[in-house]
Amino acid sequence: MAAVSDPVELGAPWGPVRSEPPPTRFHPVHGANIRVDPSGTRATRVESFAHGVCFSREPLAPGQVFLVEIEEKELGWCGHLRLGLTALDPASLTIVPEFSLPDLVSLGHTWVFAITRHHNRVPREGRPEAEAAAPSRPPALLMEPYLCIEQYRIPRDRLVGRSRPGLYSHLLDQLYELNVLPPTARRSRLGVLFCPRPDGTADMHIVINGEDMGPSARGLPATQPLYAVVDVFASTKSVRLVQLDAIPADSVPPGDPEERGAPVGH
Repeated sequence: MAAVSDPVELGAPWGPVRSEPPPTRFHPVHGANIRVDPSGTRATRVESFAHGVCFSREPLAPGQVFLVEIEEKELGWCGHLRLGLTALDPASLTIVPEFSLPDLVSLGHTWVFAITRHHNRVPREGRPEAEAAAPSRPPALLMEPYLCIEQYRIPRDRLVGRSRPGLYSHLLDQLYELNVLPPTARRSRLGVLFCPRPDGTADMHIVINGEDMGPSARGLPATQPLYAVVDVFASTKSVRLVQLDAIPADSVPPGDPEERGAPVGH
């Protein structure tokens, strides 16, 4: 059976793109081993390594990032967080699958990306796969104030993990900013979003500590409601949501290129 947290008021039904999407929250329907806090912003797997699938409470708006920060890890398990999107309405599931991969994906209309310690970048079309193993941009570009993904720009500061204040926090924060620490480390921030294309489909992008990993799935149905999927799997024990907004890139007035950011790949 699908585990259900305390009832949470659902937002407005899917419709035209909203200028201000509601704050992201976890859906009350989730895996059997997940507990969602009363605010709907923290999901913790309380036992085992599976049955940790969570969803966004509402469908995402185009360009809206469903961003989580890894709060707790659990030693002894092999595997890490999984992120993706689904066109399935979580409320329609009588049973939440044990795993997002392959169980939820096998139900159809679902795209999930397994986060690993390395090699999360997707090679661009027409480029060799070896490109995915190399940094896509020099460290200096990771310091730009905005991350531009297709037609959206996203404030980079909120996308990057931050250590707890302490003796070495200034060193750790710099490592997060340069995306040197493993994506699976505590305090890493990972997000998923979709970007519509002119043909009516959409690309799914994964963002890790302020860097776009490229389109990890193409051909998603942009006209259908798309919910975020977060599988709190194996060594990832608890995640919390981080709020931020994406801004259409064409809404930025001409000016200092540094303020506008740079399109991915430039």
